Amino acid sequence: MTSAVRLRPRSTLALALASLSGVLAFGWPLLASAQSELGEDGMAPLVFAAFLPLVLAVVLFEISEGGLDPKAVAMLGVLSAVGAALRPLGAGTAGFETVFFLLVLAGRVFGPGFGFVLGAVTLFASALITGGVGPWLPYQMLGSAWVGLGAGMLPRLRGRWEIGLLAAYGAFAGLAYGLAMNLSFWPYAIGPQTELSYIAGAPILENLHRFLIFSFTTSLGWDIGRAITNVVLIVLVGPAVLATLRRAARRAVFDRPVVATAHNPS
Repeated sequence: MTSAVRLRPRSTLALALASLSGVLAFGWPLLASAQSELGEDGMAPLVFAAFLPLVLAVVLFEISEGGLDPKAVAMLGVLSAVGAALRPLGAGTAGFETVFFLLVLAGRVFGPGFGFVLGAVTLFASALITGGVGPWLPYQMLGSAWVGLGAGMLPRLRGRWEIGLLAAYGAFAGLAYGLAMNLSFWPYAIGPQTELSYIAGAPILENLHRFLIFSFTTSLGWDIGRAITNVVLIVLVGPAVLATLRRAARRAVFDRPVVATAHNPS
């Protein structure tokens, strides 16, 4: 695996802190007490939606300071543009989303740091193209960044074993992304008087049970569709895309300085 973005201690620490902040932003409904002000007046999603972009900005700055060379920036620009163009093709219809398989394959080839940055930048660019900017966008960016990050951390395999591993990860990522997005808005999605409703201060297992029922009854079909789409695309076009990305990585030779040579007119 080529490391297009080198993760140094500071950038690794920033990435870990951002992920911890993200876990809190997504998982606060399971952790907040009954007296917490986060559960009142729908403030929590807005608070975290304002906070997460700052966290992501710090992480991206630290990663760029640590080792984002011009060739990695160029590769990031190309792949994020491709991903942003792919995403509207499915538009989430019945869970058919074509962007995540690219995040998985690129994270696999170029490493976890590149996968994290690519996931965040791709969803941001896609939102600008489709007009999907809103308080949900930071959650989508972080969730997609995790997809690319996880792909870069998978064990090394080759051939059919690698495709099988990536397909299994693609299925898991498709389901996990859907659950994470549900968790970000579940407390305010329905009224407080149903068996699916969030109860502030209730035991974790009770709220978790309610949340899983909510996800099962509202979005499981879309999540399964996303997982199947990832598996099908990785199995069908994954080998060719991996070969293309690895060939590009070999030619780029990341971490080698770009040297400009003067042309002698004689």
